[in-house]
Amino acid sequence: MRVFLVLVGLFWLMPTVGLLLSSLRSPTDISESGWWQVFTSPAQLTVENYSAILSNETITGSLFSTILITVPATLLVLVIGSLAGYAFAWLDFPGRDWWFLVVVGLLVVPVQVALIPVSKLFGTIGIFETTLGVVLFHTAFGLPFAIFLLRNFFAEIPKELLEAARLDGAGEIRLFTRVVMPLGGPAIASLGIFQFLWVWNDMLVALIFADSESPPITVALQQQVRQFGNNIDVLAPGAFLSMLIPLVVFFAFQRQFVSGVMAGAVK
Repeated sequence: MRVFLVLVGLFWLMPTVGLLLSSLRSPTDISESGWWQVFTSPAQLTVENYSAILSNETITGSLFSTILITVPATLLVLVIGSLAGYAFAWLDFPGRDWWFLVVVGLLVVPVQVALIPVSKLFGTIGIFETTLGVVLFHTAFGLPFAIFLLRNFFAEIPKELLEAARLDGAGEIRLFTRVVMPLGGPAIASLGIFQFLWVWNDMLVALIFADSESPPITVALQQQVRQFGNNIDVLAPGAFLSMLIPLVVFFAFQRQFVSGVMAGAVK
């Protein structure tokens, strides 16, 4: 079984390895042979592509634009989703269950349905083709899943624990920040990773709503595709650079991610 899993892992990583090796080859070598030739001719490896792309203001600017979009969109979803999840789990207010059903129903609304009406709305209020518009769009479509996930996680917190905190004089804000948030750390970390990856790798929303003069990395790389061939010496290192930050985020929160995924699976 271990050998089988190792083989599956190697097969799964093959495109990434091919991308990395292609990014370390010159345009001439890329056009003449496949990336696997580096195993017989390691002298082909060079960092000239990365030196060129790091001096490319379009690519470096697009990485900065992607960070400006991804970080706020992730933080807003985590903050608003946590507050709403706690409210749906432990606060009594009129129509709570019906409102939660509305949130669950929003999970099935595809992004493509909202592109045209939201474009008209953003154009009317003056935030079309702006970073703010992209952030708001990602936040709006990330909240239903965030509220659904965190509400179910917070509902599993023992009621006696919250009642004991209330008897000690804790208000709702203190109860949320001192009790619920620490216990919900794994689920919040998992949600943050998912939201970060979704926003970072998005191209459809960015292609429509982002500023064409400072596009995110996905749109910038798409613009490097030529009419009669791919600009692989730019696409390969650019794509690999765009993978590094999500990988760093994932491995930094890997333990919390696993804990959040497994939460509720066993008692």
